[in-house]
Amino acid sequence: MRKYDVFNGDADGVCALIQLRLANPVDSTLITGVKRDIELAKQVPVTEPAQVNILDVSLDKNRDAVDALLSAGSSVFYVDHHFPGDSLPEHDRFTALIDTQPTTCTSLLVDQHLGGQFHNWAIAAAFGDNLNAVAEDLAGKAGLSADQADSLKALGVCINYNGYGATVEDLHFHPADLYREFVKFEDPLELIASQPLAWQKLRDGYEADMASGLAAPVLAQNASSLVVQLPDEPWARRVSGVLGNELANRNPDNACAIVTAKADGTYLVSIRAPLNNRTGADELARQFPTGGGRKAAAGINALPAEQLEEFLNVIAKFWS
Repeated sequence: MRKYDVFNGDADGVCALIQLRLANPVDSTLITGVKRDIELAKQVPVTEPAQVNILDVSLDKNRDAVDALLSAGSSVFYVDHHFPGDSLPEHDRFTALIDTQPTTCTSLLVDQHLGGQFHNWAIAAAFGDNLNAVAEDLAGKAGLSADQADSLKALGVCINYNGYGATVEDLHFHPADLYREFVKFEDPLELIASQPLAWQKLRDGYEADMASGLAAPVLAQNASSLVVQLPDEPWARRVSGVLGNELANRNPDNACAIVTAKADGTYLVSIRAPLNNRTGADELARQFPTGGGRKAAAGINALPAEQLEEFLNVIAKFWS
């Protein structure tokens, strides 16, 4: 029976699969893409039964494809922390680990599932998903030094950064290729110490793009929100998500958003709920077409230009 690993192209998805495949190495077909490419399950063929792992993409956005896979005789293992829809499939070949609490992520759920076998990868993913307080607590309990925790944070943030872009051509690495490079290391601290070329390129790209992002103009700001605008450029699309996390960390009482211009005249929007009130981002995003996500972090894939002012008004009041 063929095996498929379907996973989000961000740090959480990549690190979740690294853990699963370190625990159970198999030859599988990888299906992934840019972070916002979440309707991935439909890429799995339904012509014959298969074993399918689906990691870090919303079941709500993939429900029809999952139902089709189950009807075709496939087995589905689903791990995620996004809104799953109103109900889960009731099927003996469907197994799910889904938890939407804002203090967890897919890699942490996989870590629990595996009994902490590759715990440092889960910590790196938590940092990458901007769960800094959670990751720091886990690092301390694991006996890691401050320098080791900082190294895992840098790695997680850079893997996450690599997932952002309109297409895979915007990225430094296709997420499947980055997975293949990094799964060679059972411990991410070993990866960092050995300085492989992929890690060096990713780190250097992140530092350059983040410097440009932090210099970007403020579009709107009030007592409860901060919105920054980025241009229609590959560097801007790459940095949009991690810049949102950085601004959220610097402004913990404020909601933060990154509005990035797109070639078709719409805007790509990354939304972060205030770190001190990590809820509501998904609710806000779903008020607009193509919006979705989770409580602490969400986005709008194509905000019409004529709705930009409405978005700015909504975010200005949403957490006030």
